[in-house]
Amino acid sequence: MDALYTAVATANGRDGRAVSSDGQLDLALAFPTVLGGSGKGTNPEQLFAAGYAACFASAMGAVAREMKLDVKDVSVTAEVGIGKDASDGGFAIGVVMRVELPEHLEGEVGEKLVEATHAACPYSKATRGNIPFEIVIE
Repeated sequence: MDALYTAVATANGRDGRAVSSDGQLDLALAFPTVLGGSGKGTNPEQLFAAGYAACFASAMGAVAREMKLDVKDVSVTAEVGIGKDASDGGFAIGVVMRVELPEHLEGEVGEKLVEATHAACPYSKATRGNIPFEIVIE
């Protein structure tokens, strides 16, 4: 792969900061309260969910242009869960991708669009086969 763009960010753990090299991202990080933290900051799961949802929606726009479909009213929500990995006792993540389609994309057309998007999305390619993943079309 020849990178067209490379994002660079530095973090010092879940209770610290994450900063991008251009300064556009500068966030406090904290464990969520459900995991015993203060919750006074974002966390890697939120950042991954935001990135994956944005990437999936953008990929859908590209796929829809090829299919000559209007996706301006589509909404994509990524739910990223973290929990214990039974295989090694560490932690693992899983994703549920919720895609809300307008009426004109319901049924087979929408299903094909979402399927093609999942095949094209760079985040989906990177995680395929590595994490539990589910698509819910709403």
